[in-house]
Amino acid sequence: MTRDFTATTFVVLDGRTLLLYHKQLRQWFPPGGHIHRDELPCDAAVREVREEVGLEVTLLSSRSSISHVEVLARPECILLEQIAPDHQHIDLIYFARVTGGRLKLCQTEAEAYRWCTARDLESPDIAEDIRRLGKMAIEKAEAKAHSP
Repeated sequence: MTRDFTATTFVVLDGRTLLLYHKQLRQWFPPGGHIHRDELPCDAAVREVREEVGLEVTLLSSRSSISHVEVLARPECILLEQIAPDHQHIDLIYFARVTGGRLKLCQTEAEAYRWCTARDLESPDIAEDIRRLGKMAIEKAEAKAHSP
């Protein structure tokens, strides 16, 4: 069994989360991809969004420190995804909000995009894990926007 580490980011703007229609897999997914060697997972989450859709984002979980030790932005959850019979992805899931950039699809990765409200996520063409995590991302972003 081989395993790769990946980072996926549910990007939220105005109560909606961004999904991309993956060219090869023919399914809706948030932006994400492999974590490069020596790259921090939280940096990979931000980079993948920039590369795949041209948006600048800020993760909803933030970095901090304990004395002289850095505490990295924490993923919301970690999924173990079966990619092939002998290969898995350990997928670190992050939530983020848009802070800049302009949406422009990377044509080699995706052929379409859509911004989904919690209600839109109920569409039968969206997988259950994407549906649940998308709703969680929207809720967390909205709560954070309304907190002092």
